[in-house]
Amino acid sequence: MNDTTDLAVAQEVLAAQPFSNLLGARLVAFAEGEATLELDVRDDLRQQNGYVHGGVLAYAADNTLTFAAGTVVGPRLLTAGFTIDYLRPADGTTLRAHARVVRAGRSRVVCRCDVTAVDAEGVETLCAVAQGTIAVPEAPRET
Repeated sequence: MNDTTDLAVAQEVLAAQPFSNLLGARLVAFAEGEATLELDVRDDLRQQNGYVHGGVLAYAADNTLTFAAGTVVGPRLLTAGFTIDYLRPADGTTLRAHARVVRAGRSRVVCRCDVTAVDAEGVETLCAVAQGTIAVPEAPRET
C-alpha cells in the first residue's frame, strides 16, 4: 500500500493536529477517494439546546473533506473553501463524517461530505452535507 492511502500514516497526521486531539477525533477509514472521521458526542460539544454545536459539524466536514482529497493528491493540501448545509440537529453518541472525491485536478480537488449522528443502537441520521474545494499548493521553489 502506498503512503497516499495508508490509514496509519493518515492517523499520524490527524494526531499531529492539536484541535483534532482536543475534540477527540479519530480517522476510521482512509482509502482511494474517501475518508471517514468520527468523534464521540460529549456534553462540552453541545450548544444551549443540547444538540452538537454546528461548529463541531463544520470541523468534521472540513477535516474529512481534506483527508479524502489527500487520498488522491497526498498530504500537501489546504482547504480553499467549503459550504455546509445543516439539515437537522445532531444528537446521539457519535458524530460521523464521510467524504468522497468528486473530481481531482492538479491544483484543486472537489469533495462532498455527509455528516451523520449515530445513536446508541447504531442508527445513523443525516445532519449536514458539505462540499469543499481543496487546494494543492505549489511546492516551494529552491533558490
